[in-house]
Amino acid sequence: MSITDWPIAERPREKLLQQGAEYLSDAELLAVFLRTGTAQKTAVDIGRDLINNFGSLRHLLEAMPEDVLAQDGIGPAKYALLMASLELGRRHLAQSLGEKELLTNPQMVKSFLRARLRHQRHEVFAALFLDTQNKLLTFEILFQGTLDSCAVHPREVVKRAIALHAASIIFAHNHPSGHAEPSAADKSITERLKSALALIDVRVLDHLVIGDSDVVSLAERGWI
Repeated sequence: MSITDWPIAERPREKLLQQGAEYLSDAELLAVFLRTGTAQKTAVDIGRDLINNFGSLRHLLEAMPEDVLAQDGIGPAKYALLMASLELGRRHLAQSLGEKELLTNPQMVKSFLRARLRHQRHEVFAALFLDTQNKLLTFEILFQGTLDSCAVHPREVVKRAIALHAASIIFAHNHPSGHAEPSAADKSITERLKSALALIDVRVLDHLVIGDSDVVSLAERGWI
């Protein structure tokens, strides 16, 4: 049976319009983007299969392109739609973040950084550069490393802070292992960055470690 043969209230797109996107299941949300199914399966069926095959919506959206494209009913156009939806969410978070005074929105900061860094397969070191009003100037990935390490150079961070006229910085990096617990090296580089940036009167407000399901703040631990 085609989705068009379903009762209107059960069709994903109509359900979204009538009740809101939050009332759709993961498979139904995927169906809205997929739009059409195959001769054997509806878009909702394909959505369910994708989630079952990858284990979760998150693992689907973070999977390698070739793995997603190998799935029944998924071609380049549908894959592009899924990736565009993911990027739209990230940009929405970034723009919302840019409109806020970041010190009063720690949860938004964590949500944004989790969305930007959690899916990275290698360790990356990033920064939120803030102005004198604690509003976002820009987010940048400063350094990229291997699966379990990333070389951070304080001199380059200082140069970037000067170029952006930043007043303060929030650092963040991911742990591809999935464990957000800060290491001794994480605390050491934070101290080095604080010392280097203090010479140009730029404050380090926090350093967040992004894990698989958690975000740890060094400031909340009392280490900054």
